[in-house]
Amino acid sequence: MVSLVKYSVQTLRHDIVSDDSEALILVDSDDNELGALDKSACHDGEGILHRAFSLFIFNDSDELLLQKRAADKRLWPDFWSNSCCSHPRQGEDMAEAVQRRCEQELGFSTDLAFVYKFEYTAPFADHGTEHELCSVYVGKHTGELDVNASEVSAIQWLSIDRVDAELSSQPTLYTPWFQLEWARLRGEFADVLPV
Repeated sequence: MVSLVKYSVQTLRHDIVSDDSEALILVDSDDNELGALDKSACHDGEGILHRAFSLFIFNDSDELLLQKRAADKRLWPDFWSNSCCSHPRQGEDMAEAVQRRCEQELGFSTDLAFVYKFEYTAPFADHGTEHELCSVYVGKHTGELDVNASEVSAIQWLSIDRVDAELSSQPTLYTPWFQLEWARLRGEFADVLPV
């Protein structure tokens, strides 16, 4: 069941939009394509560098949409994270990928502006590792959501100050990439955030 805070949801779906056999795009640190490998193998052991993206979506009240990851995810299940994150598919450019995934998880499309790209590695106990070259986007949404419960177990909208406070007081509840991305958005790229 998706719990909702301060927002309306039009419908609740259970669409399967990805699985461990999905091919991810392998890259080097300069984002040159090196081939493809299934998602499960990319996340095994110390992880293999692959292309990814993260979305930060704000509403008219300048609040950030956060999602709680579904309980059956291999890495960071039931952790709070940024609005949406995933991987482009082979033959798909990033602009197509971010719109596709936003629609698949949250049920809407919106204008998304690229902000920056970075590489990170984050192990999750003995379950595997994220090693991604991640492109970060910012956008805005004012309508209803159509949440995919196969990907998202809860949502909430938080003010920028409240996000700062939550990450400071309870960092273990949040995904590591969200924390890294938010720190850079609040510092180096503060001009792209509302207010």
